[in-house]
Amino acid sequence: MALRLIIGNKNYSSWSLRPWIAMKAAGISFEETLIPLYEPGSAEEIRKYSPAGKVPVLIDGGDTVWESLAILEHLAEKFPQAGLWPSDPRARSHARAVATEMHAGFQPLRQHCTMNLWLPAKPRPQPDEVMANVRRIEALWADCRARFGKNAGEPFLFGTFGAADAMYAPVVARFHNYGLPVGAQTRAYMDAVMALPAWQEWHAAAMQEKWIMRHNEPDWPLVRGVPVA
Repeated sequence: MALRLIIGNKNYSSWSLRPWIAMKAAGISFEETLIPLYEPGSAEEIRKYSPAGKVPVLIDGGDTVWESLAILEHLAEKFPQAGLWPSDPRARSHARAVATEMHAGFQPLRQHCTMNLWLPAKPRPQPDEVMANVRRIEALWADCRARFGKNAGEPFLFGTFGAADAMYAPVVARFHNYGLPVGAQTRAYMDAVMALPAWQEWHAAAMQEKWIMRHNEPDWPLVRGVPVA
């Protein structure tokens, strides 16, 4: 039976992006069901699949797995050949630590820079607490690359794109769309993530969502309280 991933809008749903891009990059086949968020009936539709009432949700036969990080762990166990976690025990432990830090932390960045791929990429000044998150993430990425990724011949945190990179994929989007000031090494990592075919596929679909939204709502002035342009 095919895996089925229940997700929200590709423009907004940062948590949906995480397992989606991991599965696409790893070549794990799945069926996708998208439930538009912020619309009448959305919550009721999501609860048909999710005991927590949130997306994403992975349906694997008779098993239902919710929460992005739990889905990644489920996939890593089911498809060990996909290499979602590093094979080296020390690197694997470190990758889980940085992925969990993303899952639990960086609340100022999340609050002030909600994922919104429709936003034109340009600098938007942020409070100090957001920039403290940015600096921590930059240091974290640099440390992963220096300790575990630099000799792998690929630009990602632990060499090849894996679960840790997937957990930070929405951060790449935030840094890019909000024009947050980052160093050259961070920018190079962001460019590598955004060059992935999986990222390009997700982004193209998000842009199509924008066209549908504007087609149906020609006077739509705001996106979740943020000007579109």
